[in-house]
Amino acid sequence: MTDFALNSSVGGERPIQPASRPNLDKGFNPLTMIIFFGVLAAGLLFVAYSIYVDVDATGTRVTTFLPYILLFVALLIALGFEFVNGFHDTANAVATVIYTHSLPAEVAVMWSGVFNFLGVLLSSGAVAFGIISLLPVELILQVGSSAGFAMVFALLIAAILWNLGTWYFGLPASSSHTLIGSIIGVGIANALMRGRDGTSGVDWSKATEIGYALLLSPLVGFVCAAVLLLVLKMIVRNPALYAAPEGNKAPPIWIRGLLILTCTGVSFAHGSNDGQKGMGLIMLILIGTVPTAYALNRTLPESMVAQFQKNSEAASRVIAAKGAGHNIIGDPRPAVTQYIALHHLNEGTYPSLAVLVKDVGDQVSRYGSLNKVPAEAVGNTRNDMYLTSEAIRFLMKDKENDLSKEEIATLNAYKASLDSATKFIPTWVKIAVAIALGLGTMIGWKRIVITVGEKIGKTHLTYAQGASAELVAAGTIFAADTFGLPVSTTHVLSSGVAGAMAANGSGLQVATIRNMVMAWVLTLPAAIMLSASLYVLFANLF
Repeated sequence: MTDFALNSSVGGERPIQPASRPNLDKGFNPLTMIIFFGVLAAGLLFVAYSIYVDVDATGTRVTTFLPYILLFVALLIALGFEFVNGFHDTANAVATVIYTHSLPAEVAVMWSGVFNFLGVLLSSGAVAFGIISLLPVELILQVGSSAGFAMVFALLIAAILWNLGTWYFGLPASSSHTLIGSIIGVGIANALMRGRDGTSGVDWSKATEIGYALLLSPLVGFVCAAVLLLVLKMIVRNPALYAAPEGNKAPPIWIRGLLILTCTGVSFAHGSNDGQKGMGLIMLILIGTVPTAYALNRTLPESMVAQFQKNSEAASRVIAAKGAGHNIIGDPRPAVTQYIALHHLNEGTYPSLAVLVKDVGDQVSRYGSLNKVPAEAVGNTRNDMYLTSEAIRFLMKDKENDLSKEEIATLNAYKASLDSATKFIPTWVKIAVAIALGLGTMIGWKRIVITVGEKIGKTHLTYAQGASAELVAAGTIFAADTFGLPVSTTHVLSSGVAGAMAANGSGLQVATIRNMVMAWVLTLPAAIMLSASLYVLFANLF
């Protein structure tokens, strides 16, 4: 397809040139490639140096390099996922500016890469730990074991394989959708291997919450982009906004600025949302391989540790009162773990949790601050904190909890203190993910750009259609980021383009829409089966 539908001339006016297909085949010059590989090498060296500094700061003596070899392999796979995510998803952000001739293709992808990078760096981290909470708690507590590594490798490799497959066929499938499916597959396989019902291996309340976000985001993209285009037509009467480009001519400056702005917003939003998924998994890897440096937030100030003690004592009183009359003999952790896995309160839940809360408070009191927790105790302290935080999270959602508003507020404050000690992301992790996602944006974007730009609608993309789709995509992703929910840039943007085409009466290419819907429907079951199979394989190999 080289040109789109010809526009006929009217009377004696100069005939309007048909919109030309943008040049997508112009390669990067050698200097660009040198810079690309230079940044890649610098990023890897920066990661290695940061880990060395963090481990050295703990005073730990390195006696074996095996954990660091495993760490290196796992980090490469995790960063590889973000790299693939970059060229798979971000093509959606640049398609509109490329097909409206607002920016040349090579400039657009580099521009998008820069703002993906900034989006990752400035992200909150809420999405990262929302993803982690889907994983089976027993595997998170044993993330440094063979089962933990089998989990991480299975879900990451499954996600990469499906992303590469859909990218090869030019299908705008969702990386978020794929990763969620991979996590669910691992959870189901783990539960079945432990002799439990497969449905017990996943936090279905959280999965449902995320599932709604993934399910509704394409519908939001389609409807909102269509409505926005119709509203624009009523408010902004300038016909230039609703025209397709003439030949290779760039749009008027104000339209060009608007399209570049929306591309920037989508790129930044994509980085802030999608980049966090890799961060959460990298933190799991670091906790499993180098717990002395990353299991606890050793940078927590003394004032926050003091607040932790205060919140711990208040929470201990609340939970102990609920468990009054019952005594626990022995280790309380199995009972708390069982509650998290089964989500069912019994007479042992409150007293077991009360003992665990007291144990955590005693550990922090004994050492005075988190950076003084000895290496041999770090993993246990972190696991106790994580277990307590997850139990309180489920307790807050449990309809049988019989807690007052004041008691819920006390427990939430305590949970926030626990999370500040265990759910943190070092700056170097953000930088590493930002580099991987940003560089990935600059590679392999062409296949999906062609699908979005040429194969969704029957006519060439107009300026208003491109701007409507991108504004809706950026707004939806920013909103999801605020609430800690992963959404699909791919689904929102491509459905937004379809909605704008439909609202304009441009017509849709049924074959493309059918393939997109099939990829959307199949991604979750395919990722579940692929990751479950890989988990069983790796669990038996490790």
